[in-house]
Amino acid sequence: MTVTAPDATPVADRPATGGPVRVSRASAIWILIAGAVGFTAAFTLTVEKIELLINPAYVPSCSINPVLSCGSVMVTPQAALFGFPNPLIGIASFAVVVVTGVLAVTKVSLPQWYWAGLAVGSLLGVVFVHWLIWQSLYDIGALCPYCMVVWAVTVPLFVVVSSIALRPLAGNAVARVVHQWRWSLVALWFTALILMILVRFWNYWSTLI
Repeated sequence: MTVTAPDATPVADRPATGGPVRVSRASAIWILIAGAVGFTAAFTLTVEKIELLINPAYVPSCSINPVLSCGSVMVTPQAALFGFPNPLIGIASFAVVVVTGVLAVTKVSLPQWYWAGLAVGSLLGVVFVHWLIWQSLYDIGALCPYCMVVWAVTVPLFVVVSSIALRPLAGNAVARVVHQWRWSLVALWFTALILMILVRFWNYWSTLI
């Protein structure tokens, strides 16, 4: 039995030009799932923010303890970097991802330039996510569980979308090596993030042992 990883499309199916791109079913499903999960998290955060604006005494459902506390994060300037709540960016961005996933699952071939644009957008999302991670860990000192869901889907989403967008470079040795090790790098990223969270809040975690 052969297991097909996301974006493991045969080389023969990979376009050399900017024409329509055929996406493997595994990649299409992952894009749809990542978009749906990210959209749900962003939408829920937006609802929680509205409730907090209506009632400052409201305790968000994701405020679990002193460390896992959406409420502590929502009231900070970082939570509205561009003058409006950050989750609104997530709603718009992940809506595009969901539509893309639906089209890919239904075998609608999108042009190479579209996937390249989505890859650039995903890269910007990755940069923004890492800024938020740094702010949450070392400035705000609290973690938003719903935000962490967005972090968790953004990086793998970028990997899958980039794999599709960069297919014309399949013959490049460097691109081939990066593509081969992409999921190992994602696993390393998750490991590093978990370790950073454990170390940063160890004083609190240790009280739970």
